Amino acid sequence: VRPEDSVNLICSEISNPRYGSYYLNFTNIIPKAAVKQIAEADMQEVVRDVREIYTDYMPIGAHLFGLNIPNPLQPLGSRWVDSSLQRCSQAISSLLLALKMSPVIRYQEGSGPASLLAQSIRQIIAREGGLFDAGATENSPVLLILDRREDPVTPLLNQWTYQAMVHELIGINNNRVSLAGVPGVSRDLQDIVLSSDQDEFYAANLYANFGEIGQTIKVLMEDFQNKAKSHQKIESISDMKNFVENYPQFKKMSGTVSKHVTLVSELSRLVSLKKLLEISEVEQELVSGGDHSTMLK
Repeated sequence: VRPEDSVNLICSEISNPRYGSYYLNFTNIIPKAAVKQIAEADMQEVVRDVREIYTDYMPIGAHLFGLNIPNPLQPLGSRWVDSSLQRCSQAISSLLLALKMSPVIRYQEGSGPASLLAQSIRQIIAREGGLFDAGATENSPVLLILDRREDPVTPLLNQWTYQAMVHELIGINNNRVSLAGVPGVSRDLQDIVLSSDQDEFYAANLYANFGEIGQTIKVLMEDFQNKAKSHQKIESISDMKNFVENYPQFKKMSGTVSKHVTLVSELSRLVSLKKLLEISEVEQELVSGGDHSTMLK
């Protein structure tokens, strides 16, 4: 649990406990005041263990995490929402502790939000110095904080890699994709999971271009069809044994094929419906310095 969200609820629970023992695992640094508050509420001594497990962030991929904060900046975009600044600082500090890093912090000059975030993280490291390494050295990693608003080009362009297209055209929320509104999709495929840890095809094709995905899907389909044919030939006890042993893997492959064929089909439909090939051509011309007056026609 997160310390900021749960200490009062924990105190209420252990002051009138429903269980004989409690093991408290917090996802971030527990303030000393919170530890004292919990100790004072634990009159019956039911708390057996208190730990800090630094996981105060939402992993999205092997090299990416998020916090599900839709609007971290105030409407004019130059100042943080206070709660968002605190949340981002805590999440990055938790990640640094999980990776056992004490970094050199660098931020984008001229960006108020980047400067404030760097300052907030520095304050946490200074306050909790005992939890971090001895301090930044010449070999320390660098925490680089950039202001996303300084890149006006990337948001202008449609993305044409597999993961980016799924996220932009359909939407990925906590590694889940909803296909509930897609025409002709069966009920078991209306809510699917896209995780590079569990899906070998997805992991191998995260950054593949959309044109390559069609060929890759075709190869996957042919491989699946060949294995399906081999499973149909059960003529001996040995065949039965092999089928039983390979059935979980076969069933998993079947689910992978169905999922990605459905996804790629929906992406193709949306590309055609939204005329994204034509739009992307105009975007590329704008970015590469084409005649803007011609683009407006």
